[in-house]
Amino acid sequence: MGGFAANVASHWWIILIIVLLVFGATRLPQLARGVGQSINILKKEVKSSKDDPNASEAAEDVNSSTTESRSNDQQ
Repeated sequence: MGGFAANVASHWWIILIIVLLVFGATRLPQLARGVGQSINILKKEVKSSKDDPNASEAAEDVNSSTTESRSNDQQ
């Protein structure tokens, strides 16, 4: 009777195993790198929007160019 904490921990192990099976060990570093870059971009955009109220237009330009380069990389 491990209680709630043990039950939650067992769910994380199951999720981890499923992720490993779906993506494989070779793709996980790429996935983590992509998530890290996304978080950094989000932080920069939030910070720039606080500093400059007109930064949302510039952020849209950056996001569209990033999306285009990612689509080109995948092809």
